[in-house]
Amino acid sequence: MTAPLPVRPPEPATGEQQEEAPRRRTPSRLLAPLGQTGQLFALALAVVRAVFRRPFQLREFIEQFWFVASVTILPAALVSIPFGAVIALQVGSLTEQLGAQSFTGGASVLAVIQQASPLIVALLIAGAAGSAICADLGSRKIREELDAMEVMGVSPIQRLVVPRVLATMFVAVLLNGLVSVVGTLGGYFFNVIMQGGTPGAYLASFSALAQLPDLYVGELKALIFGFIAGIVASYRGLNPRGGPKGVGDAVNQSVVITFMLLFAVNMVLTAIYLQIVPPKGG
Repeated sequence: MTAPLPVRPPEPATGEQQEEAPRRRTPSRLLAPLGQTGQLFALALAVVRAVFRRPFQLREFIEQFWFVASVTILPAALVSIPFGAVIALQVGSLTEQLGAQSFTGGASVLAVIQQASPLIVALLIAGAAGSAICADLGSRKIREELDAMEVMGVSPIQRLVVPRVLATMFVAVLLNGLVSVVGTLGGYFFNVIMQGGTPGAYLASFSALAQLPDLYVGELKALIFGFIAGIVASYRGLNPRGGPKGVGDAVNQSVVITFMLLFAVNMVLTAIYLQIVPPKGG
């Protein structure tokens, strides 16, 4: 029998090799946000596809619709009053300096319908309903309920995510109308009572400047914002890290990411709308 060959111990890594290891990991860290962005878009596409599949979870959709509406209706109505008042007071003060007091109503109402109302609705849905959706899905994930559903052949996206995303979208559209009405009434009250404006001039300027596409773009923004809030909350809830603490971190991240996306998308939609739809009388 031949004696076994001696095994040479591994040579210690040189300084250059030790420096190359962090360099190899650096690109993966830089590309991690891009990978998460791709996964977010993939989830959005999967949700859109699953909407048209059967069976549709009608009971889950109704329960989530009622839950989202119950936690957002009252805060939205209360927040829209000071929003409309601040916009009316600021626009009224500016138009008074410029000598265009007759356009106060139209300018303030357009600002509420096009900008303030969809953003208020989206922020409340992301902060109240989105955080609850993220926490619910995250807790199911760490308890391995979603893995058990996949083993049984049940798609968690179709069973849980689709009803929640649709609920946030429909509630956002309906809530946008409520916020627009309450904000407009609040602006009317503060402009007429606090700044001594005339009701006739307020309504006349609104009818002279506003047009029906202004309402359409507000509802479209609310629909898109509700979709974004539901998708981001679901994505972070499906991908928690580090157990229960990771679920809490995922909830905070979902709210922050949603806020950032909402303002960016709102800027793009507003720019497109102003380019496509001409102003009334233009």
